[in-house]
Amino acid sequence: MKLLITGGAGFIGSAVVRRAVADGESVVNVDALTYASCEANVASVAGSPRYAFEKADIRDRAALDRIFQDHRPDAVMHLAAESHVDRSIDAPGDFIETNITGTYNMLEAARSFWTAQSKPESFRFHHISTDEVFGTLGEAGMFTEETPYAPNSPYSASKAASDHLVRAWSETYGLPVVVTNCSNNYGPYHFPEKLIPVVILKALAGAPLPIYGDGSNVRDWLFVEDHAEALLLVLRKGELGRSYNIGGENERTNLELVETLCEILDRLRPGNRPYAEQITFVTDRPGHDARYAIDPTRIRNELGWQPSVTVEEGLERTVQWYLNNEPWWRALQDRKGVGERLGQRV
Repeated sequence: MKLLITGGAGFIGSAVVRRAVADGESVVNVDALTYASCEANVASVAGSPRYAFEKADIRDRAALDRIFQDHRPDAVMHLAAESHVDRSIDAPGDFIETNITGTYNMLEAARSFWTAQSKPESFRFHHISTDEVFGTLGEAGMFTEETPYAPNSPYSASKAASDHLVRAWSETYGLPVVVTNCSNNYGPYHFPEKLIPVVILKALAGAPLPIYGDGSNVRDWLFVEDHAEALLLVLRKGELGRSYNIGGENERTNLELVETLCEILDRLRPGNRPYAEQITFVTDRPGHDARYAIDPTRIRNELGWQPSVTVEEGLERTVQWYLNNEPWWRALQDRKGVGERLGQRV
């Protein structure tokens, strides 16, 4: 297949691009190269005859129409999005424009192209979303594909809206779609504003390791390469009109996660004192969801997928990658917002 992948220079998108090219697919990577994108993320495939790059913004409908006509993809994997909750608290308009209007543009560009091609049955539009659209859980229970939407941040609300648009384009226009909602990703090339890379890099710098509230918030952690594998599987074999929850089955509190990272760093890059002594509790994020947990039963039973990387293995691989790739993350330190506390406005 020839895949049109939006956001393919970002964290998850680049993992999908690398995996797709390795699998023998042809890829057209559409990315606006915003602050969280990095061409170095796809440098390993940039010279492949199966890879093409288009710098374009999904808010630019004319650019999208041209790209569809020039490259004539067999399928779309739509990952481009503003994704940082803290930034969405400070600047929600960016999330509305990219995640809602941008998704609308993608749907319309894809529908126009698909219709002009006489609506081939093999065409697919795969929309990649998040478990945050479901809101928050108590101590028990898990998100399933039937869980009602209850987003609590501007980011999750914008992603929920985009999910609804995709469903509507399927129901109203017959566009062949699949939707996936994933748990928290981590791994190599994770932009250094999210919890795991923030902790790794601040630990190495001898700076305080900030944990919101008391650190009891729970997340289900999914290694990004496992996620890329699952996304491509859903694209190829998922049932049209269906959604699939993709989880790592690795629940940890934020405090447990940070303590594990500190233990790994103590072994791999020993300092003058245990890194855990740098842990600092800071004022909680407004509207901070208490717990996310994904039930991946559907994708396991219907498509035979399950995560292959435990959180302990994945965190060790992630820490080692950051230790081995200092030039990559050093080059990102001056980007707007990196290293700053964001999302405190109420």
